[in-house]
Amino acid sequence: MAPRCVRIKVRGLVQGVYYRLNMQKTAVMHGVSGWVRNLGDGSVEAVIEGEPGNVERVLEWCSAGPEGARVDGVDTEEQPAEGFASFDIRD
Repeated sequence: MAPRCVRIKVRGLVQGVYYRLNMQKTAVMHGVSGWVRNLGDGSVEAVIEGEPGNVERVLEWCSAGPEGARVDGVDTEEQPAEGFASFDIRD
């Protein structure tokens, strides 16, 4: 099965609550690769790639986030797979 790759932007109270670290743990747990970073507008951006069912599970987690977060919305955009080898936190 071909990998699914999605660019996401998570809006709400998602910085300062360990969103990126917990997203990395969730992605690794589900075998998903890619990256996550904070944006200057207070949102979080990520690209996640992997088996479609696993990507969907990570997307479901993104809608709730970690304890202390308040997710107001998750925007998604499908894109071609990039072949990431790991899941990284970017600055």
